[in-house]
Amino acid sequence: MENTLLNVNDFVALTNQILDTALPTVVIEGEVTSFKVNQGKYVFFDLKDDTSTVSCFMSLYSLRTPLEDGMKVIVTATPKLTQWGRFSLTIKSYRPSGEGSIKKSFELLKAKLEKEGIFSPERKRSLPRVPSYVGVISSTQAAGYADFIKILNERWGGLKIDVAHVQVQGAPAPDQIIAALRYFNGLEELPQVLVLIRGGGSADDLSAFNDEPLVRAIAESRIPILTGIGHEVDESLADLAADVQASTPSNAAQLLVPDRREVIAAIQSQLTGVRSLIVQSADHASQQVRDSLEQAYRAIRQQLDAAFDRLAILRIATEQVNPDNVLKRGYALLRGDQKVGGKLEIETFTTILETEVKDVRKK
Repeated sequence: MENTLLNVNDFVALTNQILDTALPTVVIEGEVTSFKVNQGKYVFFDLKDDTSTVSCFMSLYSLRTPLEDGMKVIVTATPKLTQWGRFSLTIKSYRPSGEGSIKKSFELLKAKLEKEGIFSPERKRSLPRVPSYVGVISSTQAAGYADFIKILNERWGGLKIDVAHVQVQGAPAPDQIIAALRYFNGLEELPQVLVLIRGGGSADDLSAFNDEPLVRAIAESRIPILTGIGHEVDESLADLAADVQASTPSNAAQLLVPDRREVIAAIQSQLTGVRSLIVQSADHASQQVRDSLEQAYRAIRQQLDAAFDRLAILRIATEQVNPDNVLKRGYALLRGDQKVGGKLEIETFTTILETEVKDVRKK
């Protein structure tokens, strides 16, 4: 077979065509080295193992979690031969690999966002006591979502729930969750609260919730956000940016609405207390009325006694000036002209005498 003569540009193009056909996408695990950012736009680093090294390139926009030399990552990339004859991987996505690298990436991004105040308590908003309209962002096929809905209905029920189905792990998850956040925040009628939930999993499974654009989208939401991600021991940057953090999806349902049985019991207890207060108040008022009536009775009785005393005195005084009583005491009434020769009538208690005046003298 005769060799085809190619110029350099054709060779590069042909090589890339072969790579696109044979290896359109590769997934490679390795250690980051020679990490750098050029012109504030482009990211370059090498991926190596014990024996080999390959160059990597991506845009700064694609740098969604921090990278630094020594971190182990899994990249999804497209192999490419550059115009300068250098073989390189164009990174589509990546994720830290291994507990140490995942933790390192987490701590670096946490420190960066904490410095910006993304996790500040002053930013946090309280949830409505009993929301009537709730937006939920989750995978509807996940057990965590089923637990959340079950407990929500058991505790309260009757809520309007709008669900955005998204992936909750893997490379597409952060962008799908961000799209759901934007959807809810763009509605004409906003939900009163958004709930972002995912059941338990490994650190790698939960890494989607440590994505920088996603964390910023949560912090920028106009709607208060409640998260319930993983198990109680799990903590993500999405949790730290949310207004309220639940330990699990089930706990998110418990924080979102009260238990109607507890509410009914509390109302009954309050009614019992109010009833007791009403009875006590009625008894107190009744006693006050009785005391007032008793006081009025005593005042009237005192006034009547005083009046009877005055009447007795008047009766005695009247009897003292009664003519019959005066005559009984030996006095007499004298009627007629008190002059010599005048006729007089003298009345005693028992007799009436008539006489003539013989003499009149001054005392």
